[in-house]
Amino acid sequence: MQINLKGKKALVGGSSRGIGKAIAEQLAESGASVTLMARSEDQLKSITARLKPADGPPHDYLVVDFSDFDSYKKLISKYFETHKVDILVNNTQGPSAGSALEKEVSDYQMAFDLLFKSIVYTTQLAIKHMKQNKWGRIINVASISVKEPLSYLALSNTIRAAVVTWAKSLANEVASDNITVNSILTGYFDTERIADLNKKKSEQMGIPLDKVRQAMEDQVPMKRIGNPKEYGYLVSFLASDKASYITGTNIPIDGGLLKSL
Repeated sequence: MQINLKGKKALVGGSSRGIGKAIAEQLAESGASVTLMARSEDQLKSITARLKPADGPPHDYLVVDFSDFDSYKKLISKYFETHKVDILVNNTQGPSAGSALEKEVSDYQMAFDLLFKSIVYTTQLAIKHMKQNKWGRIINVASISVKEPLSYLALSNTIRAAVVTWAKSLANEVASDNITVNSILTGYFDTERIADLNKKKSEQMGIPLDKVRQAMEDQVPMKRIGNPKEYGYLVSFLASDKASYITGTNIPIDGGLLKSL
């Protein structure tokens, strides 16, 4: 099965590294014109230059800080004054790790701005063109923790659950316009984020870092951590016409890690 996204314009958040970067690369491989978003201009510039050249408008990047919502709101609003997108991948850096009792109310507000407000606002801007064009793809990078909360990720558990329920509501509203809205429930992938979390676990538990990683791999039925490229393949499929009847779903990509149905 060939995934053909030629002529489609994609906007991918958090795409300077990890899963976001892999998504941007695979969308470009499938023919889309991709705009990357993240904080590091040097990384964005380097990645954009290495993407497979697009048949349509050239790839581009937008320097944003998702953790500063007021600044982000201005930048993304200005972007959409002159740009339209067909594929929106909502992805940001994750909030800080920690348990429910470790976090203050202010921490939850910051996580809400980072993970929820930025996603909803960007989608509202992008969806105007999608409705006019009667075609669109909205894909949210979420987490398996919305089904089985992880004790050390209280902020992510809480706010990502709000994202997927919002996405389900939105999917029902825009389905008649041939716009699909899906959320991906992310398991363990070999990214800088996982490395940072494992380092913190290693320090807190007083055990070697390689033991932390091995314990993580042992939890997964496939006995390995995912390759970000595998994530990109799923997103490219959901972004294509091949997935035109899939909407309102929460799709785990976790090597079988989730134990619930």
